[in-house]
Amino acid sequence: YHRPEKKLQFLFTARPDLMDKQLAKMSPVHITTRDGLTLHCYLTLPEGVEAKNLPIVLDVHGGPWARDNWGYNPEAQWLANRGYACMHVNFRGSTGFGKTFLHAGDREWGAKMHDDLLDALNWAVEQGIADPKRAAIYGGSYGGYAALVGAAFTPEVFACSIDVVGPSNLLTLMASIPPYWEPIKRIFVNRVGNPETEEAFLVERSPLFKAENIVCPMLIAQGANDPRVKQAESEQ
Repeated sequence: YHRPEKKLQFLFTARPDLMDKQLAKMSPVHITTRDGLTLHCYLTLPEGVEAKNLPIVLDVHGGPWARDNWGYNPEAQWLANRGYACMHVNFRGSTGFGKTFLHAGDREWGAKMHDDLLDALNWAVEQGIADPKRAAIYGGSYGGYAALVGAAFTPEVFACSIDVVGPSNLLTLMASIPPYWEPIKRIFVNRVGNPETEEAFLVERSPLFKAENIVCPMLIAQGANDPRVKQAESEQ
């Protein structure tokens, strides 16, 4: 950008192989939750196909104290290219929408944070976009936890679940926080739960202890050297 002339000059593309490809459009959508919050979501739909009764993937971001953004997303494009609707949901606890929205997610892992994902899915179904019998839940880290919760807590909702490095047991997750993460441990205690005083609460929110409810096909991926979510989270 040349400031004096207020003109743009094209330099290069970082993804030349995509230059002649038709990418799918990502549209912002605003969804009201069952308790009145507004979720800022992004819906990517396949090109050249009527947006009706499509299979849909909830692509849940990690963190969970992070957010999805509008823009080029390789996963959304890959899924749309293969005929899936892809929904990114900034559920409560996501950052960038104010402190009230951030802290609305405190102590709501596996509870209202999951309800937000279900509300977004229900919106897509009510709009006629998504086939309720062909919904998948997928994500990494917290998104992997959400995928496990989807399969174990609401087994009737999802046709399949894909968990990438997701915590299955919040007690062992908290216990395995490495020493150099110690300063952030207080955040986990405040926003997830205290393993020293709330063991039953964390068990209740851990999909591992409801694994017998899982009926859908599940894919679990885990890195052996992951310092944050240990391999045991997937093994157990």
